[in-house]
Amino acid sequence: MSEMITDVNSAQETLDTVSAADSAAQATPQALLEQLLKPEIQNSLTTLIEQLPKLTEMMSTLAQSYDFVKTLANDATFKSDMVGAIAEIGGPVKESAKAIAANVIEAKDRAEASQETIGVFGLLKLLKDPEAQRLFRFVQAYLQVSGEKRGQ
Repeated sequence: MSEMITDVNSAQETLDTVSAADSAAQATPQALLEQLLKPEIQNSLTTLIEQLPKLTEMMSTLAQSYDFVKTLANDATFKSDMVGAIAEIGGPVKESAKAIAANVIEAKDRAEASQETIGVFGLLKLLKDPEAQRLFRFVQAYLQVSGEKRGQ
């Protein structure tokens, strides 16, 4: 890890030095020669030359990755397959969301239309309802999982 940081730091120093050398090169050949004679410039150039194999390898890998992504982006079959896969995954989710929304709307309408008062005996009767039991089991399991996660 520290070697990588050192490589990055030395690469940054090299870039800074090359930048300075570039601006010096625009001045005059004499100024360029003066820049090249500085020890820090020479050290930076040495570091750059030592890192050239790595830079070449990185550029090669980057170019291959770019070519691959560009090929995929221009491939009509790949695009249609991706759209199909997303639609295949998203379709059931969309249908489930529609079904849940429809159930919520229908339950809301029924609850608003009903003027029935639910008393203690009505609640006891409701406790025996299979759907209510399923809901209670879910809530109980959810609370247990939530408590376990909070305890970790």
